[in-house]
Amino acid sequence: MRAVIVAVGVAFLISLFCTPIAIKVFTRLKAGQPIRAEGPAMHQGKKGTPTMGGVVFILATVIAYVAGHLALTTLPDQQIAQVEPTITALVLLGLMVFSGAVGFIDDFLKVRKRHSGGLNKRGKLLGQILVGAVFGVVALYFPSTMTDASGAVTNTETVGSTTLSFIRDIPALDVTKVGAVVIFIFVVMAATNGVNLTDGLDGLATGASVMVLAAYALIAFWQYRHWCADPNYTQDYCYTVRDPLEIALIAGAAAGACVGFLWWNTSPARIFMGDTGALGLGGLIAGMAMSTRTILLLPIIGGLFVIITMSVVIQIISFRTTGKRVFRMSPLQHHFELAGWSEVNIVVRFWIIAGIGVAIALGLFYSEFLAAVT
Repeated sequence: MRAVIVAVGVAFLISLFCTPIAIKVFTRLKAGQPIRAEGPAMHQGKKGTPTMGGVVFILATVIAYVAGHLALTTLPDQQIAQVEPTITALVLLGLMVFSGAVGFIDDFLKVRKRHSGGLNKRGKLLGQILVGAVFGVVALYFPSTMTDASGAVTNTETVGSTTLSFIRDIPALDVTKVGAVVIFIFVVMAATNGVNLTDGLDGLATGASVMVLAAYALIAFWQYRHWCADPNYTQDYCYTVRDPLEIALIAGAAAGACVGFLWWNTSPARIFMGDTGALGLGGLIAGMAMSTRTILLLPIIGGLFVIITMSVVIQIISFRTTGKRVFRMSPLQHHFELAGWSEVNIVVRFWIIAGIGVAIALGLFYSEFLAAVT
């Protein structure tokens, strides 16, 4: 727990104090967010607000991970802790950094062209597929070789699993390694686009991501305390995952970094995360679902992202099949803007929806544990 707390604190402080520096730098570089002409009229006042702020909390997360590992070196020898960086960290941070890189290219093109178009849909799609495929292969094809004091191997798990999972792996739903990589690519695309579509109002995606990442930090730490690879854990019920403390550390660091960023991103936002931050967070969240073996729980944990994404899907299907729109505008948050709701009201109410999804998911996760041990 000490390492996780250190990572959260470092990430929060770096993000809190470095975001104003990023605001000044991006403002000086004229890296302002282009605003769509067809969007809500009230958004035109946000034109010129610096974007690409996701760079700050992505870097803060990586630095905090290093700080957390330094804290691990102070833990007693008898505690199970992987002091060296692991494949799990490579996968999770790699997903965040490289998904963010795809978003950065998109943001850079928007700023350079002074247009909201950015990277074309095909380019963004190929980038997401490539990132998901590369790290999906790494997650499925590199097993752990963790050993105990006697030299016996205690954990041969991979970061990902060949079976679909809800609270844990479902053995009957084995999809093979190739199938698991394909599914993970879909999860990466769904998560990155879900967060990106949610990032339409000041602080909305940032606050929702804090809740989701905090939930994964709790799940991963609980798995660490009931880990099958821990020789000191004597209970029959345990979790067969890889490096759960690493997962908790990174999830906590990312949540802390987002909280620090939210200080400046909340209404009225002085900086936007841009596609850099949205895609980076989406990639990390997808990795969290895979590494904690909770792929099918992700739609509940990220319930707000699912609702907003489905509003876009419904709008497109309805317009193309009937010529009519279900919502005044999609994504859903803009529908309520045009209905007269204030931006702050929408954000707070959508945060409540995000919190409900997280609470339900954590309740399901814990209830499964209680059912197994009683």
